Amino acid sequence: MIKIFMTQKTLTIAISHANSNRNKPIKQAVCDRGYVGAKVVLGANIILPKKALKRDNRYQRDKKRKLCKRRAAIEPIIRHLKSDFRLSRNLLKGQVGDEINVFNGCLCLEFEKMAGNSHYFFVLAKTGFIFL
Repeated sequence: MIKIFMTQKTLTIAISHANSNRNKPIKQAVCDRGYVGAKVVLGANIILPKKALKRDNRYQRDKKRKLCKRRAAIEPIIRHLKSDFRLSRNLLKGQVGDEINVFNGCLCLEFEKMAGNSHYFFVLAKTGFIFL
């Protein structure tokens, strides 16, 4: 299974590239609601978040819901990376520049998480609850 954030045009390229790096071919791909295209691409069934089918049993409905929730949980993180850490604007050249830009954005996100957690440590140290 692979989580896809693309359209029909780049979906075939992404699945073929992922299949070349794996031992087994991809059987399922989860896309968001904006995806419009084929339901089967290179042998992979495309799962979209939509109303459950009448013929689906409880297990199948819960499994699709879980996959789509995992896919939807990534969206806010990507949105914050694009807006807060300038991931939407890239001034570096080429594919290496793209990789450096994404790496720097993710590094800033992780640093912000660590700094947010360490704030409480410094407050406790300043008030005297923790001795340095």
